[in-house]
Amino acid sequence: MWQLLATLSCLAVLTSARSRLEFQSLTDELVNYVNKQNTTWKAGHNFYNVHPSYVKKLCGTKLGGPKLPQRVSLAGDIALPENFDAREQWPQCPTIKEIRDQGSCGSCWAFGAVEAISDRICILSNGLQNVEVSAEDLLTCCGFQCGEGCNGGFPSGAWNFWKKQGLVSGGLYDSHIGCRPYSIPPCEHHVNGSRPPCSGEGGDTPKCSKICEPGYSPSYKEDKHFGCDAYSVPSDEKEIMAEIYKNGPVEAAFSVYTDFLLYKSGVYQHVSGEMVGGHAVRILGWGVENGTPYWLVGNSWNTDWGDNGFFKILRGRDHCGIESEIVAGVPCTEHYSERI
Repeated sequence: MWQLLATLSCLAVLTSARSRLEFQSLTDELVNYVNKQNTTWKAGHNFYNVHPSYVKKLCGTKLGGPKLPQRVSLAGDIALPENFDAREQWPQCPTIKEIRDQGSCGSCWAFGAVEAISDRICILSNGLQNVEVSAEDLLTCCGFQCGEGCNGGFPSGAWNFWKKQGLVSGGLYDSHIGCRPYSIPPCEHHVNGSRPPCSGEGGDTPKCSKICEPGYSPSYKEDKHFGCDAYSVPSDEKEIMAEIYKNGPVEAAFSVYTDFLLYKSGVYQHVSGEMVGGHAVRILGWGVENGTPYWLVGNSWNTDWGDNGFFKILRGRDHCGIESEIVAGVPCTEHYSERI
């Protein structure tokens, strides 16, 4: 009897080891395995000729970090639709449709924040103020309260910095839009194309510069955009929906597994693979696809990842922790009434 148990135990260990070998990240085997499960999503290759350690660096959010004060309940007062897409609700706000590229830097925590902040400024001003808030300013100037720059940070620290110190404008790399555009170039971590190959930043975060790029006015100090409130949203499906419905997109953090890297379409649910790290994204809506409830999410890995840069993930079950660390805030209204 004991000999039989020992044999079964050895077989279990061998099977486990074999499965780990077969389903390493970014492999055809993992793509095929996911697609054979007939789950709610389809897998395919998004990353080519990159080492798994590079992809791990893109997941630069430190989960379980400092918490912002929780805002009061909203859901009880709002009738929520079955489907909602912020891009359609506020078509006058172009930033909601935009997908940025964080380059070879673990700055997702900063991107998720400035994307949602940009959206909310436009929504609050009824489309009269369209600004791309600078990921560069947040990444380089927030310091230790936000974490470690390109080596990972805290979404809560990002929103708190916006409230306390403000953020200037700044568009995509080489866009020359705003005071401080992003300085880390996009790279060809996905398909073979015109961008240079991803070599990584070596952990180096660009320097904090409190000067706008040449030719831009107003000054750095005058260009600051401030939040009047920053808060965490209760980890409740209806509360998150109500927050988005009333105030615009939010920032979320969740655990990334190797199968997520291969997402192409449908509603993502973790099937196989090890955890890669924490990642921050922007939730801009929700819906139901073939009976499966989902969150509609914008990523920051350029438009050739996933579904044109967007993805859907299972809603209502805190899948991969997607509902556990939602943060948001409200822009200072008087600041925009002065500019309009």
